[in-house]
Amino acid sequence: MAKKPKDIDYKTYLQLPALLKAQQPISGSAQKPFAHDEMLFIIVHQTYELWFKQILFEVDRIQDIFSRKVVADGDLRVISAGLERIVEILKHLVRQIDILETMTPLDFLDFRHVFRSASGFQSLQFRELEIRLGLRRTDRVSYDGKSYESYMSAEDQKIISGLEKKPSLFDQIDKWLSRTPFVTMGGFDFWRAYRKAVADMVSGDKKSVLANVSLSKAARQMELHKLENVQKQFDSLFNSNPKEKMPWRLSLKALQAALFITLYRDQPVLQGPFKILNAVMDIDETMTLWRYRHALMVQRMLGMKMGSGGSSGHDYLAQTAAKNRIFLDLFALSTFMIPRSTLPKLPKAVEEKMGFKYGD
Repeated sequence: MAKKPKDIDYKTYLQLPALLKAQQPISGSAQKPFAHDEMLFIIVHQTYELWFKQILFEVDRIQDIFSRKVVADGDLRVISAGLERIVEILKHLVRQIDILETMTPLDFLDFRHVFRSASGFQSLQFRELEIRLGLRRTDRVSYDGKSYESYMSAEDQKIISGLEKKPSLFDQIDKWLSRTPFVTMGGFDFWRAYRKAVADMVSGDKKSVLANVSLSKAARQMELHKLENVQKQFDSLFNSNPKEKMPWRLSLKALQAALFITLYRDQPVLQGPFKILNAVMDIDETMTLWRYRHALMVQRMLGMKMGSGGSSGHDYLAQTAAKNRIFLDLFALSTFMIPRSTLPKLPKAVEEKMGFKYGD
């Protein structure tokens, strides 16, 4: 007879005894109790680490799927759901700053001295998240003139070195985009058709400006100058090697596919890929928002003082918010959007391949 499984209660399942003993303020002494707001500070930062763990857990599955030779259409929903969950967690992390800011600068000074050289800058999980998403060493702002990992333990440095040798999510998305069908199919060549559509659009706009008798000579020259700048931007994209003119990180095939997906997002087969591209931009944007909020909070708490761990405080954090970006290429694609009315019409054979059919 099979043995009946033992019931497990709530606190045992969640290991609450160990979890709730992990908050140990150290600002107190025999003469006085610990600073009241130190408990809040500890709990907020411990929950940050728990949420980082969940994000990395989601990234594990997403990267596993992208590592396969073929990414099945059915797996796009799983990827999209994981990325969207990460976005919501990151939004929650931004909101946690609101809770932390219920502590005043004077309250913070009651226990700040106990940190010594400890800093959130040393969070291994956050560094792992940055690296696995695709933040490169060259993208980083130096920390007091030194590389960020020099402030971490030898064990953590070894882990970081190993992570940097593995493909990041950015790398995997680049390869996935590069395999996108439909960009060239049969006699259809998206890049050639798109280039002609852009030329027709700019030419049409110039004719409209020249034909507009209500414009003054100065206004007409200004509008024509704007159109010349637009043409130059597109020319940089159509250069035989656009990487020479613009600092694209995506490969040319991936760049073309990303633009194709974005412009033809309404096609049924492209809706899943578009959601994925949109989600990784949301991640980049929300992480940037978190960095800015963090920088403002530090400025509010410390003013011009140095940050914990010896950093330059607000200035350093503000620089990381501006520079530590990953999916900038996808944001830059908006520069090259053209109206739906001017998009090259897809050949019927291509549209049929991209659509869904039901019934007879």
